Amino acid sequence: MELRLFGRTGVKVSPLCLGGMMFGWWGENGYEDSAKIIQRAVDAGINFIDTADVYSSGESEELIGRFLAESGLRDQIVLATKVHGSMGEDPNRGGNSRRWITRSVDESLRRLRTDWIDVYQVHRPDPAVDIDETLGALTDLVRAGKVRYIGTSTFPATHIVEAQWAAERRGRERFASEQPPYSMLVRGAEAEVLPSCQRYGIGVLSWSPLAGGWLSGRYREGAATPESRRSVMLPARYDMAMPENQRKLYAAEALARLAEESGLTLVEMALAFVIGHPGVTSAIIGPRTMEHLESQLGSASVRLSDDVLDRIDEIVPPGVTINPADAGWRPSALTDATLRRRAV
Repeated sequence: MELRLFGRTGVKVSPLCLGGMMFGWWGENGYEDSAKIIQRAVDAGINFIDTADVYSSGESEELIGRFLAESGLRDQIVLATKVHGSMGEDPNRGGNSRRWITRSVDESLRRLRTDWIDVYQVHRPDPAVDIDETLGALTDLVRAGKVRYIGTSTFPATHIVEAQWAAERRGRERFASEQPPYSMLVRGAEAEVLPSCQRYGIGVLSWSPLAGGWLSGRYREGAATPESRRSVMLPARYDMAMPENQRKLYAAEALARLAEESGLTLVEMALAFVIGHPGVTSAIIGPRTMEHLESQLGSASVRLSDDVLDRIDEIVPPGVTINPADAGWRPSALTDATLRRRAV
């Protein structure tokens, strides 16, 4: 694969990033199956792996760490993981506080069997924590050699800009990357997040380029609705009784027909669409099986014509996320009604 510069870091990464969300009990993958998938991805030219502490309660990090240690490939891989999600019943084992970040990074390093993490990302915003508190802790990790670069995931544009300003004013490390949800069905990032990242030279590794399976080819009109663990965990994104998801189904069907007319699989068109955006560095693929991985690898060499891109825009207009639940995070001002009502 032709490598790309990761923001302004000088690091070169593949346009497809192997996501580790399905390694471990979430994806019902043990070490042998996970190792085969990672090895095949590396053989195909992928040098970028992304995971998180919360994936399978740390098991994903453990499986990836074991493979890299036993294969001797650690130095060849740009390794990314995340902090923020709850890692137990203790309320302080999660979030973006200095207390948790400084502890969580050591736990991730242990599970990953490595002395350093290439990209350490804040998994979600934390309204309870000042961004300077978070940046201060992450800066210390970079200076201690535990982390090479820091990044964010699912941060709105206002938070991205605020963090850049805070880093400049306080002499902190700046976030070098952002990980937004981005696909043909979830295009909200096009409005402000991707332009902001381009303006600040921030690398982008987008998550869920197949829209949580909606662009895998399994969701078609007239077909039985697929059942999965995700549909149980995230009903707002899959419940077909919701009009938002009905609209997603109509759009997925139209996109599938367009892919067929273009001589592509829907998976190839979906991934090519994401990595074809000039603001996107890599798209995170999260295969659960070897078959899934093989169906996605070819997309790295696909280039969509302007005619195809124009027709995609007609099906899902630029900047539109059909179902707001797919945005991955909503600010507390929208989720907490008390913040919109004056106290009596």
